[in-house]
Amino acid sequence: MTSDPVPVLAPEVLAYYSETTDESVRLTSSADGALELIRTQEILRRHLPPAPASVLDVGGGPGIHARWLSEAGYAVHIVDPVPRHVAQVPVGVTAEVGDARELSAADHSQDVVLLLGPLYHLLEREERDRAIGEALRVVKPGGLVAAAAIGRYASLFEHVATTLLDVERVHDAVVDILRTGRHDPGRKGFTAAYFHTAESLAEELTAGGVDGVRVVGIEGPSWGALKAAEVHGKESLRDSAMFRAALAAARLAEPYPELLSASSHMLAVGHAPG
Repeated sequence: MTSDPVPVLAPEVLAYYSETTDESVRLTSSADGALELIRTQEILRRHLPPAPASVLDVGGGPGIHARWLSEAGYAVHIVDPVPRHVAQVPVGVTAEVGDARELSAADHSQDVVLLLGPLYHLLEREERDRAIGEALRVVKPGGLVAAAAIGRYASLFEHVATTLLDVERVHDAVVDILRTGRHDPGRKGFTAAYFHTAESLAEELTAGGVDGVRVVGIEGPSWGALKAAEVHGKESLRDSAMFRAALAAARLAEPYPELLSASSHMLAVGHAPG
């Protein structure tokens, strides 16, 4: 662990998750959220060691993924910077308020480290490198490291689905994201965030020392159509034929790297050296 002081979490990020949005329902209250949840589960299950391995869920929020991991027999501990999230974790999961850039876990103490949120909100490359370095410090040699990222083009697809791309301030915010990868929270209804390309996500993890990195598209190429149908139809499509088709499309698209950029989120998986 580096001895340099860790920067404070951006106050707008803390405020967003404490006051503006309820992360505990994001993956269950909409069809595209459910698509993200199911696909993240099935991708991780291919790579996880057998239970009862230890899983450090860094940036694990209120424990949406920790819940199913715990129910599958894994020993899950969440580290999250938002006190509201830590207070919401499910029974059977331990949690602490903490920062991905300076973990309290001991060196080489975890079988798995998940970074399913931190890379979204660490805007500077140096900060993301630090989080990746901490994950490698605390995971055992050969242990699994998995990191999620928001796709660079997610905002473009989303705001076609919602039709908000026709609003000037949203349009301009999307232009900036496509150009720089960064989202200014003053421009539209999200907080400060960094949007990766598949190449930049793989490069950051590989440069940080993660071996055998592979990046997979989570929601696939049809999530925007699913979101549009649900938003404008004003009814849940979670159990619909369209949801099942979008899930099938995500699975079919997975072997084709040229379709990676169509997903709203990406998941990178690799292992610690040794």
